[in-house]
Amino acid sequence: MKRKLVIVMVGLPARGKSTMARKLGRTLELDGITVRIFNNGELRRKLDTDKTTSSSEFFSPANVQGKEMRERISRMNIELAQAFLREGGEVAIMDASNVTRERRQTLVAAFPDLPLCFIECLNADEEALEANLERKVGLKEFCHLSREKALESFVKRIAYYESIYEPLDTEPNRILLDSFDSCILQERITDVLPYYDRIRDILTTRIVRNLFLVRHGETYYNREDRIGGDSDLTDKGLEQAHALAEHFATVRIPIIFTSNYKRTLQTATPIAERQDPCSIIALPEFNEIHAGVCEGMTYEEIRRQMPHVAKARGPNKYRYVYPEGEGYATMEERVHRGLKKVFFLNNYDENIMIVGHRAVNRMILSCFLSRQEEEIPYIYMPQDRYYHIQIDPHKRLFELVPYKNAPPGGGRW
Repeated sequence: MKRKLVIVMVGLPARGKSTMARKLGRTLELDGITVRIFNNGELRRKLDTDKTTSSSEFFSPANVQGKEMRERISRMNIELAQAFLREGGEVAIMDASNVTRERRQTLVAAFPDLPLCFIECLNADEEALEANLERKVGLKEFCHLSREKALESFVKRIAYYESIYEPLDTEPNRILLDSFDSCILQERITDVLPYYDRIRDILTTRIVRNLFLVRHGETYYNREDRIGGDSDLTDKGLEQAHALAEHFATVRIPIIFTSNYKRTLQTATPIAERQDPCSIIALPEFNEIHAGVCEGMTYEEIRRQMPHVAKARGPNKYRYVYPEGEGYATMEERVHRGLKKVFFLNNYDENIMIVGHRAVNRMILSCFLSRQEEEIPYIYMPQDRYYHIQIDPHKRLFELVPYKNAPPGGGRW
């Protein structure tokens, strides 16, 4: 006999609910469970032919017509979920804000003989939230508005939801989730829920559909063996960037994450130009190691002018910190924070690309490869290949792929 469950997402807009819903749905599917997501926002946009529901005023509690349409959309998805479960479906995921007790009680009444699991998504990280809002206003829903007007409208929409927001407190099976850190803050489970151990594992585990980890193209500093700085790409580096753009032209890349340095942005730009649409998000957490007093110097100059630096760095490159600068160990926290931003901002079912630096990319790769710290400064990070990473509960894939001649994986993605 099939075990059935209704998962109800809860939370304000832009808090990672839909990303978490897709993560749950995809992973449970890999376990052989029949799952379907019922997203109120997607249904609203499908029914909205004249884009009136993208206005913030549509979400005002005082807008009677807007409220009636939102309730109608909710009922439509409830009916679709009921039919799905009657016809053999096992897990229905109700993906909407569901911020009022009244709405949640309606869901409880709609599935009287089935267990419900409520998952409330929070995010207290203001930087990640701000970046997510910037990404949201680039969606097709707001294409008729300027970016400034779209952001203003979306912020006002959130304020309307905040004005009626009632956190989970009386629901019998509830989980409070920090969607930025992917950690469970509170849980109260009063029933025996099917798949519950698996759900907790999915909520707290990083799952990667496709991550393309790219090092920037050749720079003038690379050619001169200088470290740090903010050098431009050489002609060869620009050729590498365009070769990457051609290589990924048939692979959907909705966001490219870079550092704030020119060499990563110059590498990412041609790739983004071949995508439609594609955003470039520069994260300071992915800036290269700052070499302090050694910035801009060649390794030979350091050996001659600062032999004490060269000697001190040799025995333990991971723990060594440049005078007035950084080292691998001291930038570990910020790189991990950057990765959290990437996974929060990226929709679970989309490909991810990071265009970074040699040391930073080594740190990123080590998060997935579980390399010993003394090995990390020696991880191979070429400029004519990229790392492709896939991680789910059933497999792990790491491969180093050349991009000059071969398409990425023969079209697997």
